[in-house]
Amino acid sequence: MNSSSISYKRHRFPSQIIAHAVWLYVRFNLSLREVEEMLLQRGIDVSYETIRRWAIKFGPQIARFLRRQQGRPDDVWHLDEVVVKISGRKYWLWRAVDQHGVVLDEILQPKRDKRAAKRLLRRLMKRLGFIPKRIITDKLRFYGAATREIAPRLEHWSHKGLNNRAENSHLPFRKRKERCRDIGLRANYSGL
Repeated sequence: MNSSSISYKRHRFPSQIIAHAVWLYVRFNLSLREVEEMLLQRGIDVSYETIRRWAIKFGPQIARFLRRQQGRPDDVWHLDEVVVKISGRKYWLWRAVDQHGVVLDEILQPKRDKRAAKRLLRRLMKRLGFIPKRIITDKLRFYGAATREIAPRLEHWSHKGLNNRAENSHLPFRKRKERCRDIGLRANYSGL
């Protein structure tokens, strides 16, 4: 990755190794220790804690760089939400994806209501600078109400089977959540 705007100064490892480690961790559903093992198999001895620090420091910078390289997103958006538990409290992760599966934006909201749907739509339109030709959602009624208020002429398709692009964008998150849950269950049973 040629990311000249990202500075890797004062780091022991070359920029290609750092970028590759961050890419492995973020792109695939791998744990930090799995990324550490993969790098070790290639002769690169780096701890999982260092990879975690790299992901925190360079992950957002690499994501911004890649976003700038992308062209204008398509004009068909798929919107969806998924429940997330953080410190025992329930939140909703709202996500917008274009027709090719590229994540356009996501926000975390404490409620699942019309106000949250409006916030997602406004933020998308402001950030991308255009109104899409069509949005596709599941059967949640808040999307229709928000669309009528923000962009009344916007074509809105509401159907459970058509929204698979947005549902599929949640899969890496759900897999990671399952793995964390399974690891927690194994730790609980090993103490018996």
